[in-house]
Amino acid sequence: MAERKQTRRIMVGSVPVGGGAEVAVQSMTKTDTRDVLSTTAQIQSLAERGCEIIRIAVPDEEAARALKDIVLISALPVIADIHFNYKLALSSIESGVSGLRINPGNIGNEWQVKEVVSACKDRSIPIRIGVNAGSLNKKILKKYGHPTPEAIVESAEEHIGILESSGFNDIKVSLKGSNIPLTVEAYRLFSKRYDYPLHIGVSEAGPSVRGVVKSAVGLGILLYEGIGDTIRVSLTAPPEEEVDVAYEILKAAGVRRKGPDIVSCPTCGRCNVNIIEMAEEVDRRLKKLESDITVAVMGCVVNGPGEAREADYGIAGGKGEGLVFRKGEIIKKVKEKDLLNELFSMIEADDR
Repeated sequence: MAERKQTRRIMVGSVPVGGGAEVAVQSMTKTDTRDVLSTTAQIQSLAERGCEIIRIAVPDEEAARALKDIVLISALPVIADIHFNYKLALSSIESGVSGLRINPGNIGNEWQVKEVVSACKDRSIPIRIGVNAGSLNKKILKKYGHPTPEAIVESAEEHIGILESSGFNDIKVSLKGSNIPLTVEAYRLFSKRYDYPLHIGVSEAGPSVRGVVKSAVGLGILLYEGIGDTIRVSLTAPPEEEVDVAYEILKAAGVRRKGPDIVSCPTCGRCNVNIIEMAEEVDRRLKKLESDITVAVMGCVVNGPGEAREADYGIAGGKGEGLVFRKGEIIKKVKEKDLLNELFSMIEADDR
């Protein structure tokens, strides 16, 4: 695994981003921003799942005004997501947001962007330059013919130049596409040239299974190469699922741990217990724990405890019975019906 890219440090509200800070997990509300109660309720739900930064769409002036109440109630730092209208950015800044996300291809003319930058500078609000492969400006598309990694990076560079010319460096950048090779290459190229912190993601990844796979592949590559300071998994699914998947990707990439991990065998003809049902139940019960532990659910003595000796705790099924083990050491043999209770009794006893 590559050493983490050392980037500049910015602050999104109270959350440090870049400069060696942990990769922060971000999501986006999927409510009508103008509905303050439902939006803040979703933010609270996401905060309870471990989300650390929330982005909110601001489609019109009514939504921008609603931000004032949302920011006051929000359990998380709020980033306003602005497209097409620089005045909405100015209104959002007035509402007290902790960050701004603008797309260089559609926010407005250069003087309008500079006005937004000036307002952010006055309030020490960072800006995320959000470049999407699907919304590059006409000049860049004409030059390259279609979205390429070089085109995406050039778009980001163009906008960085506008911000830097105004003496503004409180910048985070994203370079997303729905195509994984395109996205990965754009981030690699940018990361070699700049030390601005990067928000990584695969845009419009899709519904649950497809979206999870695409996000895991794309983000896994980048994280393994040391690229990324904040992360969002973009799923056509409830935002809580995005947060859960983000943490699983960070955990699998060896970047960040949050709560228990589970390893389980896929089951085969040697298995004499319902390992699928057991693994699902263990996963469900582990969600209630905060401990940074690994639990193994193995179907037979071939896979466990030997192959799971690195797990903190585990069970291995047999015919009508099974083994409960800790750190590869067998603790006891119990009846199949008692395996899960014995496992969690041991975990909870050690956790006291």
